Order: sequence, then structure tokens, then C-alpha cells
Amino acid sequence: MSALDKPNLAAICVRSGSHLDLEVQEVPAPKPPGPGEIQVALNASGLNFSDLVKFSGTYQVQTPRPFVVGGEASGRVVAVGSSVQDLLIGDVVLAPTGCVRFQTLRANEATKVPDGIDLTVAASFRQNYQTAIDGLLRAQLRPGETLLVQGAAGGVGLAAVDIAKAYGARVVAAVSNKEKAEVCIGYGVDDVIVYGSKKLDKDGQIAFTKELKSKSKRGGYSIIYDPVGDCFSEPALRSIGWGGTYLVVGFAAGKIPSLPSNLMLLKGCAVSGVFIGRFQKEEPVVHAKNLKTLGALLAEGKINPLISKTVPMKDAVSSIEDIARRKILGKVVFLND
Repeated sequence: MSALDKPNLAAICVRSGSHLDLEVQEVPAPKPPGPGEIQVALNASGLNFSDLVKFSGTYQVQTPRPFVVGGEASGRVVAVGSSVQDLLIGDVVLAPTGCVRFQTLRANEATKVPDGIDLTVAASFRQNYQTAIDGLLRAQLRPGETLLVQGAAGGVGLAAVDIAKAYGARVVAAVSNKEKAEVCIGYGVDDVIVYGSKKLDKDGQIAFTKELKSKSKRGGYSIIYDPVGDCFSEPALRSIGWGGTYLVVGFAAGKIPSLPSNLMLLKGCAVSGVFIGRFQKEEPVVHAKNLKTLGALLAEGKINPLISKTVPMKDAVSSIEDIARRKILGKVVFLND
């Protein structure tokens, strides 16, 4: 039996609510590729915190139900439509698609994976690492600069750590517990702050700012990369250096913070949002260039995505539960058996 003879399974959010509203279902086979299209047999699909947020309907962009969970996958091209020149049957590609076994998509949406890169690794890094590099390069990351990464052991945080170290930056990691601190130390961070798992009261925020400043070495950070939000954001912003850039990546801790604008005035700093979905539509040339850079860094062994768990698609519900409880270090990858 060939790969295309297998049922086309997909992990689907069936209704708005919680991450428990996830089902693995058989879906119709994709249509054959038309002009400018390819069909891909997907081996692995990455799962992200943003996928969890989409279940509740609180993500920045609303997705009509039902929808296939996820937005990055790797696999082999199994059919090619007319006028496709850069991809051949058998090529390994990254695709901006979800947790599904077969998919037909525009050829220009897929990216060829460099030789020697494992399919599971390829499926694990696109969304997190693309988010990180798009933001960090916009903030003009340079060797020797000091970068603070909040939530540094999560998927998107660890991607920022990995890229920043590859670029020669000094990195301070802020995490919620010692286990996550050890992960960051393994990725070569220069210092670590453990802020704990509880929300910070006013005194706790003041103490957090003081500790952050003490680790910056230069009285403040050039770049702050923050996918955490909530009560941890304002203390971080208060630790930024003159003319720095504060990157708003997400709100994994729950609440969207309201940052006092006088801090931007006093610090002469910029606050910049990092939203990969909009960025790739508005700036496709820069987005494609950054993805090519990531592919080269991965092929050269200069970045190393952390896959903490690989699971068959049938176990999707339990895996997304682990993400909901923030038990995951790095990335979860679904495998199509």
C-alpha cells in the first residue's frame, strides 16, 4: 500500500471552547495539485502554544470552526502540478499546514529542507524560530548586545535564546523554575533568573526589576523578548536600556498587560509587536529571507531545536493538555504513523 492509499487523518478543533475540544478524524483526501501546486505526504507536525490559544477564541485572529490544529509540518512531495519548477517529487519540504496526513498547497508556500535535516527536527522549528528571528532582526540584534528572554525555556523563548547565541549576543534567561533554568544553561545562556510560578504582587515586581537590572551588566537590556506578558512585563520593561527595543511576542501567563507609556519616553525605547501571521503577509520577501537564514543555521548546526516530546497523532489530546499546563520544554511534534 502506498502512502497515498492511507486514510487522510487530521487533528481538528471541532468547536470553540477548550483544548479538550480536539478530535482526530478522517478527512477527505486533498484534490490533486493544479498549476503551481504540490501535494505533500506529511511525516511530522509541530504544535505551539498559539494553537492552544486558538481553541478558546482569544487568539489575535479568529479561525472559523472546525479547523485543523497547527501551522507547520514537514514531509515529502508526492505530486507536482504544472508550472512548478523548484520542487520535484521526493523533495523534503517545510509546509505552513497543520496536523494532517496529506495536503495540497501552493508550491511557493513550501520551503525545501536542506540535505541532512531530520524530518522531525524540520517540523519543530519553523513557527517558533521564524517568530524569533523576525523579531530579533527587526530589533537589530548584533554580536555583543545583551538580550533578555522571558519564558526562555518554552518553544518560542528557547528559539530566541538559540538564535541570539548563534548571533553572538549575551543572553539572560528568565524562567519559572530550576528545571527550565537548566535547559537554558544547556543552550549557553550567560545568566538565569528564576521568577517562580506565582503571579507577582507590587513588591514582587519591584524585586524582579531590580534583579533583572543587576544581570544586564550595562544598566539595561538592548532587546527584551517577551512571550509571557501579565505581571512580568512591566518589571521587564523597567529594566530596558536607553534606546532598546521591547518585543511583545505573546501572553502565555494569561493577562494582556497595560504598559505605562511614560517608560517609553524615559527610556527612549521602542515597543514592537511580533506577530508572524501578519508579518509573513505584509513582508513576504523579508520573511522568506529570514527562513532561508534559519535553514542555513540549522544545516550548519548553529541552532538546535529542542523536541521534548514526539507523539502519534492519535495522542493529540493528551499532548495539548501538557502544553495547557505549561509542562512542555521546547516543542511537541506529532508523528503521522
